[in-house]
Amino acid sequence: MKGLGLTLTAAVLLGATIGLKAQTPGTNLAAPPSHASAQRSGEQIYRAACAACHGPDGRGAPQARVGFDTPLPDFADCAFASPEAEADWFAIVHAGGPVRAFARRMPAFGGALTDDEILRVVGHIRGLCGDRRWPPGDLNLPRALVTEKAYPENEALFVVRASRRGGASVTTSAIYERRIGARSQWEVAVPVALQQSGSEGPWTRGLGDFAAAFKHVVFHDAERGSIVSLGGELVLPTGRRSTGAGNGTVVFEPFVSAGQAIGGGFLQAQAGVELPGDTARASREAFVRLAAGQTFFEGRFHREWSPMLELAAARPLVAGAPIEWDVVPQVQVSLSRRHHVLVSAGLQVPVANREGRGRTFHAYLLWDWFDGGFFTGW
Repeated sequence: MKGLGLTLTAAVLLGATIGLKAQTPGTNLAAPPSHASAQRSGEQIYRAACAACHGPDGRGAPQARVGFDTPLPDFADCAFASPEAEADWFAIVHAGGPVRAFARRMPAFGGALTDDEILRVVGHIRGLCGDRRWPPGDLNLPRALVTEKAYPENEALFVVRASRRGGASVTTSAIYERRIGARSQWEVAVPVALQQSGSEGPWTRGLGDFAAAFKHVVFHDAERGSIVSLGGELVLPTGRRSTGAGNGTVVFEPFVSAGQAIGGGFLQAQAGVELPGDTARASREAFVRLAAGQTFFEGRFHREWSPMLELAAARPLVAGAPIEWDVVPQVQVSLSRRHHVLVSAGLQVPVANREGRGRTFHAYLLWDWFDGGFFTGW
């Protein structure tokens, strides 16, 4: 428990030790509005400051008029405009395109507009997507290590999990996620497992159990900061059960995921059941996972840090079976200026029914490929 205490302490003190500023994605950015700024609406500010390049409808002025080689973005395209959080829009308008590694042609308006005026013009721009089926990026909460988030994403991940339960094991997984329309997402995961037989036995390597999943947003409310999704994952027995790389049976996992922005932080939850095709090889199991955290920014717009604490509970659906409780302290950090490449790491520690269970190290490298190439935006 000493290691857990140190990790928790490090997560809690993280913001204070590096001089970060707490910020809920998309909120708490405004200074009190001045009397003068309250006289202009977001649309009026947009027409005065933005429309010359971005066009009165947000679709971009003709290239012959602006003379830019790179096409201007279409703010009315919901697929483009809705995934980004208000905090990212605000940063670019305030500090200019380079703050997120975009073109220098996008000037900084922080010296010309007040924070309140910027928030109003950002609100107008985001309103140019008239299809309310698209959940806004403010509901795209930081990805936890264990809890599945509710927001649909366009991401690729490299995931590592290492444990000494029943002999050492290291599993690496390549995960690809792709959004379908306004509210849905599919994903595939291909794991490769390294297993050691016993404490000093030989290591074996092989393909793990392939997984495919789908989820769909069934509710979202930007004003309340809430989002709920239903989904399911199908795990195929492609890994060798004899080496510990697979379950040896098909497993279906229906689940519900939810996210809630709370003041300066966030709370995420997932609940579901694992239903194996052959209960002689894997037991049916119910699980509940909770993740709570907060995002901090270096300076005002730069690197973001999201310390989180997860609580994971699982119970085999067998009479008298105990509940296994784990805690997972962790930190997610953005690496690129565009905040589209992030890394996260944490330690899953059993806190109840610990017999035969050890600590598990989790980490991932995340690339939000929709925001640009992996090596662009640094």
